Amino acid sequence: MAVLLPALRLVGWLALLSLGLPALAAPPPQAFSARYHLQVDGWPDADIRHRLSHDGGTWQSEMRTELPGAWGREWGRFRVAEDRVRALHYAAGYSLLGIQRGYSLDRRELGALPDRQSALVALARRAIGDACSRDCPLHYRDHRGREAVLRYRVLGRDALSLPLGRFERVRVALTEPGEAGKRLVLDLDARRPGLLLALEYHRDGQRRSRLTLTALAEP
Repeated sequence: MAVLLPALRLVGWLALLSLGLPALAAPPPQAFSARYHLQVDGWPDADIRHRLSHDGGTWQSEMRTELPGAWGREWGRFRVAEDRVRALHYAAGYSLLGIQRGYSLDRRELGALPDRQSALVALARRAIGDACSRDCPLHYRDHRGREAVLRYRVLGRDALSLPLGRFERVRVALTEPGEAGKRLVLDLDARRPGLLLALEYHRDGQRRSRLTLTALAEP
């Protein structure tokens, strides 16, 4: 049950990647269901489920993790229009030791900034279409509706072989202002915006956690 906290923290890290910038020549989103295996130093392993679905003119991204007596879930609804990802609604819920928390942001509260779950789709489309090799700002609203910022840069693009097959990846590094000793490195699928192939969290020069894609299904 203790692993829920680092698992939810990682779900939060993943969701902080939202962009309100145009996606340039990136591919359109594709619906999928994925499962990731999470390894965190000092904690039992856990799984995170990630689903991107399409309903009419809108998309929904959802991540969740569950353990005995505890669970966490985040989801967001958005629209891709004029090559931009426009957040429409965000919600999250967590339960640990019987204590529950819930959060919700509507379109008015989100304003011009993206939420935490339009997230990987927006970042992937931007990174695929525009190889930013310097620190580019990522402005977003956190789960409480507060404006925050991260910085990203594209490290490269190549092929990655996993047990599920061979994928074309875009590697991206994320840092937080004032936290020079912490870095998140993501391997994004270049053909399916929003799908993670792998992720590593580094702190003080050491890898502290790793997430890998273990299952993938497409409708």
